[in-house]
Amino acid sequence: MEPTQLDPSMMENEDRIATALKMTAPGTALRVALDMIIAGRLGALICVGDTENVLAAGGDGFKLDVSFTANRLFELCKMDGAVVVDKDLTRILRANFHLNPDATLPTAETGTRHRTAARMSLLTKSIVIAVSSRRSLISVYVDGHVIPLKSVPAIMSTVNQLSVAMQNTRQQLDRALLRLTALELDNYVTLGDVAGIFYLFEVLMSAADQLDACLLELGSEGKTTAMQREEYLGGIDEAYNLMIRDYAVDSSAEEARAIRRRFHETANTELRSAESVGQILGYSDGRGEDASMEPLGLRTLSRVHVVNDEIAARIVDAYDNLQQLLHVAENDTSSLKSLGVENPGALANSLRRMWGKSE
Repeated sequence: MEPTQLDPSMMENEDRIATALKMTAPGTALRVALDMIIAGRLGALICVGDTENVLAAGGDGFKLDVSFTANRLFELCKMDGAVVVDKDLTRILRANFHLNPDATLPTAETGTRHRTAARMSLLTKSIVIAVSSRRSLISVYVDGHVIPLKSVPAIMSTVNQLSVAMQNTRQQLDRALLRLTALELDNYVTLGDVAGIFYLFEVLMSAADQLDACLLELGSEGKTTAMQREEYLGGIDEAYNLMIRDYAVDSSAEEARAIRRRFHETANTELRSAESVGQILGYSDGRGEDASMEPLGLRTLSRVHVVNDEIAARIVDAYDNLQQLLHVAENDTSSLKSLGVENPGALANSLRRMWGKSE
């Protein structure tokens, strides 16, 4: 499976959508103005950025060039027509401006204001905001795509569901990783064990992606949620990468990143299949869920305080798998000295404690 090549235009579109969500998030001056417009039961059409092309697509109205404030924008939206604002939201350039985008540009919108907004977002690089007085809805248009702005309570409802899901998944993952450590030390790991844990990693990371989208929409209201997110994901990135390197055919850090992208792009049904996970890890023998797996031991070594990343890399280069390292730790700790381990006895004792064989 080849890694997906990212389309630059798609990345630019995503960046512009993220920018639009940030500038309209709760706590921003623009969102304050939009909430005032909704509360005043007004309609509005606002173009932010790409002002040269926006002005070329319309006419009439009032030339202002005044500083931007939420109150000023609210008052100007009491007039018909559009309000034109610069991309940095520092100057209001036009009010009561009549937009005339190309009527042949495709749009599924029905209302006059929303059709104009959609076409202006296709014709220019402006972020166009349409407020419906009848439905009390705020719609943001970027490159023809519409983003309905949700209220803080509506976003928080989704956030609460995601938070519960992430907390439960993290607890399952922590238990599964503890069990995996015991299986690794006893040399009883199967592909099914590994696949189940990779699935939990992806459930957690997918929920985090959804939560990130909510945080963009929450703006200043999302600080507590952002702190909870960090708590749920603490140490996960390193554990995920090291586990991939432990079990992939190619254990390089670069290949681990590529495999992680493939996992993230794989459908849930396939990710639950041990055979599919094995193929993504690089095994071409079609091994099933009961196939025996031997980890390098990078994840286990990361839990030993006397071993840094560089020394861990030397150890896994010297020994083919964790079982060989355990044998050395039991019978010949002096050989670990040559690999840069300053206190091989401490390393051996740490491994014995994990293995339940401490003296």
